[in-house]
Amino acid sequence: MADGSEKNAVVSNKKVIFKDYVSGFPKESNMVVTIDENLKLKVTDDSKNILVKNHYLSCDPYMRLLMKNQSTEIFDPYTPGAISYGFRVSKVIDSRNPELKEGDLFWGITGWEEYSLLKSSEGLFKIHHTDIPLSYYTRILGNFLKLWFRMPGLTAYGGFYEVCAPKKGEYVFVSAASGAVGQLVGQFAKLMGCYVVGSAGTQDKVELLKNKFGFDDAFNYKEEPDLNAAVKRYFPEGIDIYFENIGGKMLDAVLLNMRVRGRIAVCGMISQYNCDQPEGVHNLMSIVYKRVRIEGFAVADYYPQYSKFLDFILPYIREGKIKYVEDIVEGLENGPTALIGLFNGRNVGKQVVVVASQ
Repeated sequence: MADGSEKNAVVSNKKVIFKDYVSGFPKESNMVVTIDENLKLKVTDDSKNILVKNHYLSCDPYMRLLMKNQSTEIFDPYTPGAISYGFRVSKVIDSRNPELKEGDLFWGITGWEEYSLLKSSEGLFKIHHTDIPLSYYTRILGNFLKLWFRMPGLTAYGGFYEVCAPKKGEYVFVSAASGAVGQLVGQFAKLMGCYVVGSAGTQDKVELLKNKFGFDDAFNYKEEPDLNAAVKRYFPEGIDIYFENIGGKMLDAVLLNMRVRGRIAVCGMISQYNCDQPEGVHNLMSIVYKRVRIEGFAVADYYPQYSKFLDFILPYIREGKIKYVEDIVEGLENGPTALIGLFNGRNVGKQVVVVASQ
């Protein structure tokens, strides 16, 4: 494959096509990798187009929701037969757009493909802090912008500090704690001086939470026959803050163990994404008895605080006080496998697809 710096070169362009809407658990066969031939690495002079080479693609749980034939207040679904899309980090090869010039690095949303020809710079954001690993811009430093999809850094920041309003010494529980959002929420809570426990789906992930991210404790929910008893064991005095990523039976167990005036930030419910009929929640009266506040949120709610978030987190990253684990997969052709792996727990940390090295 030709490098993007070779002007007038003609290359093939690999891309991932979404085949059709999905019911139940998604499969790799719901997507297909195709190759378009004869892409010229040059933008015509009479346009304002931008030709980019994609370097990193982000695999995110919300993408499962885009595979359903269902629109919501937040997003519209993928189109069968069209290219899949998501967050990525890219480099400009050629441009006639004054906002982005050749060589610029940026992040935003585009198709799952090796090269993209973009007609506008809207929703594309130039990367200035290049001392931070570029793949971090698919998640920890990435932001939400116009599409209501979630980026973990700002999601964790807004959900924990704004929705949960933590206080030093409070008891915090994070489900799916080794994931892209959960690992950050737990570390933010420790910076606040809270007691933090996380749940995960393997013993390796439990050890990661305790030994790398500094959680006070963690447990493998798959090995717990009684989730209510498990939560009570780790929180004998109850939970002040629950950061919800799972839903279903875990939420039911947590409701029984909340403290009076506890707060629950609902970030996602990944256990329900593949259900044709979502599970019900049974312990809702605990909300009344204990005056619990439950609030769902979208990261777009906190976009005005993005600069404040960067000022907060960049020093911690540079000083090594915030750790971030990525699960790296090489090659766009392996993107469908990496994405499906999110839903059976194969990934450890943020799932990133490397399309091309920098």
